[in-house]
Order: sequence, then C-alpha cells, then structure tokens
Amino acid sequence: MDLTATLDVACTLEHLRVWVGDLSRYPEWLTIVPRAESEQGSEPSAWAVELRAKVGPIARSKRLRMVRIIDDPGHIRFEREEIDGRSHSLWVLDAVLESSNGGARLTMGLHYGGSFGAGLFERLLADEIEASKQTLRSLVE
Repeated sequence: MDLTATLDVACTLEHLRVWVGDLSRYPEWLTIVPRAESEQGSEPSAWAVELRAKVGPIARSKRLRMVRIIDDPGHIRFEREEIDGRSHSLWVLDAVLESSNGGARLTMGLHYGGSFGAGLFERLLADEIEASKQTLRSLVE
C-alpha cells in the first residue's frame, strides 16, 4: 500500500515541522493514531505507536516501533524498526516540507508492505488522511 497526501498551510516550515517531526503529536490531529509515546533515551529517536481502525463492527489495531531515520529541515522519515528479533512488515512515513506561496507545503507518503486489513484499511486510511488535513491546518495556522 502506498498513499500520498499534500497540504498547503499558512505557517512557517519550522512551525509545521513541530507537528510532523514528533510522532507524539500525531494523536492530536490523526485519529487513526490514538497513542504514540516517545522512547526516552533512544538514539535515533523512536516511538511506540498504536494504530487503530474501525469500520462498523470490524476493528483492527496494530502496535509499531517507529524510528526517525531522516531528520533534515525539509525532510523527515520514520521507519518501522522493531527490537524483538522477528521479521515484520515494512512501514515508512516520509514527510517533505517546502516553502510555498505565503506558507508551507507538506507532502506525506505512507508505505506499508503488509496486509493490515488489506483494501478496507487503505480506503479508511485515505478517508482519515483527508479529514486530518483540516485538523492539522487548524492547529498550525
């Protein structure tokens, strides 16, 4: 599964980066992430992230350990990196931040290499991303 979304906002790159560079802030604007807790003292920065999706009576949840592997002013990248010694499906969240007319542009890409709910999850996630754009916009502007 590969999804991409773009958002233009009227704020500085630095302010937008505060909201997308720290996974602990995602529960404030992305309801599919009810919990994301920073692992204190981890290097590189890591988070325990819970994903939750529900459609009618069907609910799925997933726990991931995500690590920030790129932390540049205009590019932030998180990848799944578990420490249990087992093989896991790839999760990658890639955020590109650019200046735009009077503000900033965020382009986020999500890649998932597993089968967490298959097509149903992909559709739900796409709908959630659209809804979250307005929430994030209200927080940064």
